[in-house]
Amino acid sequence: MLTLVIMCIVKSCFKTCQLTCLQKTADTEEQPTESQVVANPEQYIKHPLQNRWALWYFKNDKSKSWTENLRLISKFDTVEDFWALYNHIQQPSKLGFGCDYCLFKDGIKPMWEDDRNKLGGRWLMTLNKQQRHNDLDRYWMETLLCLVGESFDEASEDVCGAVVNVRPKGDKIAIWTSNCQNRDAIMTIGQLYKERLSIPMKALIGYQSHDDTSSKSGSTTKNMYSV
Repeated sequence: MLTLVIMCIVKSCFKTCQLTCLQKTADTEEQPTESQVVANPEQYIKHPLQNRWALWYFKNDKSKSWTENLRLISKFDTVEDFWALYNHIQQPSKLGFGCDYCLFKDGIKPMWEDDRNKLGGRWLMTLNKQQRHNDLDRYWMETLLCLVGESFDEASEDVCGAVVNVRPKGDKIAIWTSNCQNRDAIMTIGQLYKERLSIPMKALIGYQSHDDTSSKSGSTTKNMYSV
């Protein structure tokens, strides 16, 4: 929780420094220097995150294999580097259909077959078409903050990463965990996640094991848990 507070403060300060610097240089038409953006760069200390994270991008190119379509964008382990990356990539609502963003702890690949994922599952939230413009970007940002800010207390250890899928019929956001049998941690994550996104109590989100998802015969997968 402390990390999350620091992230919010740093985000505000980072934007304030940028705006102040741009205002001062507007009349001279000069680009701000690093020393202008950061008043005392020699004293500037970045705030470390508890984990190192990797952001992946998936583009659905039919001419390539699934692994060829998956590309690592960048890794970060400080609050400042997270915001620098977040502010320089497209929002999910601007991505083409079939594209994904995946944020996972460094060393865990965003695929079921990874050793840290194969026994796990995901809390899955499905959005309708109208929510792409109203909620998708906000939900995704809050999901990222939950992960890098370690917002699930001790249950954060079970978190592997998160995925947003942009699809024609409806977008999806999911938080992946490492062990689908660890009910206490899974329920803690689901309850806190639902509160964080301000999802109404009557609207249920479900948790599905990767094994059930990969072996499903129909269009839907049964939920192991729900909140």
